[in-house]
Amino acid sequence: MAIQKQMDAREWAMLMALSLLWGGSFFFIGVAVKELPPVTIVALRVTFAATALLIVCRIMGLRLPRETAVWRAFFGMGLLNNIVPFCLIVWGQTHIASGLASILNATTPLFTVIVAHFLTADEKMTGNKLAGVLIGFAGVATMIGPAAFTGSSGLWGQLAILGAAISYSFAGIFGRRFKAMGVPPLMTATGQISSSTIMLIPAALLIDRPWTLAIPSLGTWGALIGIALLSTALAYLIFFRILASAGATNLALVTFLIPVSAILLGSLLLGEQLELKHFAGMTLIAAGLAAIDGRLPAKLRGLFRSAPA
Repeated sequence: MAIQKQMDAREWAMLMALSLLWGGSFFFIGVAVKELPPVTIVALRVTFAATALLIVCRIMGLRLPRETAVWRAFFGMGLLNNIVPFCLIVWGQTHIASGLASILNATTPLFTVIVAHFLTADEKMTGNKLAGVLIGFAGVATMIGPAAFTGSSGLWGQLAILGAAISYSFAGIFGRRFKAMGVPPLMTATGQISSSTIMLIPAALLIDRPWTLAIPSLGTWGALIGIALLSTALAYLIFFRILASAGATNLALVTFLIPVSAILLGSLLLGEQLELKHFAGMTLIAAGLAAIDGRLPAKLRGLFRSAPA
């Protein structure tokens, strides 16, 4: 299954929209974690999102596939793309700020480049991509800094977000199979969110015992609805459209754009502050992603060729 290497204007527009939706998720999580435990937040997120998507399917007269192989893929995608990363991100944000979490999440393309090289035939690593990986990892090291050797809770929060990024990278490769199966983006989004709900509700009941928790405030309910309908249901419709046409590596570039919106939201609405090393790390990650994309190196070569002798 061939994947186009360069995205067109429509796909870039969808990527930017996706970055806003996912950037907002860090703000919504930052609000919700003040009153609810991580697994409950994730369970409510996918439950509300699955309900919304199932209603859309019902209105459109569509039915989810019934093939066993497709549902096995739904559950696999739900695990890699929702349960593991969502839980790690929410738990991580109980220890670090939402802006920093979004920056660490921006390492997803770096891991995706490596995973895609070994698991796909048409998204192999190039010199630009390798340079991007090295620069990006330098950015991660810059942001973590000496805390990597102190064993602080902040460090474990950062590592949790990196674990989520790795899970997302495998999910991007795994999700390519739905196009080959003939499952359209709406069905893929609905199926994987529904399977995640089936797995997460029992876990939330067992781990968090939500009936013992205080009733959340209206602000928390608003954050849960926002993260479910905007950052999950709508976002995954866009996610699987891009994945089907542009591939996992290009799709992963969305996390280069997410920190900008997340930092603005966290700073404006949550009063969070980032240290200088975080901005330095983000700059290195941005340079790495530019190298992965290939457009910046191409422009630089063009400038050198056009320069007067």
